Amino acid sequence: MIIGGSSSQDLAASVARELGEELCYVETRKFPDGERYLKINGHVEDEAVTVIQSTGYPQDENLMELLFIIANLKDLGAKKVKVVVPYMGYARQEKRFNPGETISAKIVCDLIQTVGADEFITFNIHEACVLDFFDIPARNLSAMPAIAEYLDKKFFKKEELKPLIVAPDKGAYGFAQEISEIIGCDCTYLTKVRLGPDKVETKIVDVRCDSESENTVNIDSVKGMHAIIVDDIIATGGTIVNAVNILKQYGASAVDVCCVHPILTNNGVTRIYSAGASKIIGTNTLSSDTSRVSIAKSIAQALRE
Repeated sequence: MIIGGSSSQDLAASVARELGEELCYVETRKFPDGERYLKINGHVEDEAVTVIQSTGYPQDENLMELLFIIANLKDLGAKKVKVVVPYMGYARQEKRFNPGETISAKIVCDLIQTVGADEFITFNIHEACVLDFFDIPARNLSAMPAIAEYLDKKFFKKEELKPLIVAPDKGAYGFAQEISEIIGCDCTYLTKVRLGPDKVETKIVDVRCDSESENTVNIDSVKGMHAIIVDDIIATGGTIVNAVNILKQYGASAVDVCCVHPILTNNGVTRIYSAGASKIIGTNTLSSDTSRVSIAKSIAQALRE
């Protein structure tokens, strides 16, 4: 049985179709004072149930709803509750960066397992060490194969010239490698090189990742190339805007932007398009106008395992 919370209903329905499982309806509304009412309209006693609910904006509401659903399922006699949180809010505070700060990621993990989760699954969590806070089985899946499949089908099946996959910094290079290996194309990343006390230049690193050939042409520039920037999370878009500008300066014929979690706050979409990006492509871990790639098959596959 699959249950979709308010933030992930479409995704949950797609997963249920992939698995041929029943989709259980959850009735939820707010009382006049803002408190949440929740009712599970289905028989869950002795059932293995999977809850799908991202905890992005509004984080507090979506997290509280998730906790209510898990606890209610256990109270109603569910045999096992798997929890899929495609995007996990509060996961970027996994330690105290400054004295006195709250380790919010740990608190969220404690709450999820305390109310009754038996297993936890998420996608491209920003810091994998967050999963160490769980005592229950916890998995961090990658949405990069789904993104690679989408790109290959939509844009590059008929093109002789494959794209160049670009990470906006070295930290995201693993994502670029993962996609480039699936598509069979080159990849690189941007890095900042200090030229002097007050001068820093962003450059493209000469690396490649073509699984089909060891004799590919070195990437000295991206002139005339279709470049695709890949990252896990895009929030305000500042890093991506810089990357788009650099690739345009290097002569890229087109620049698209892909990410797993399209948060895109503070006019992030407008800023990225204004910099010259042709497309912004996100997955449906979060619902937005850019959520073009579905991770339903990836979730279904993980649940079958």
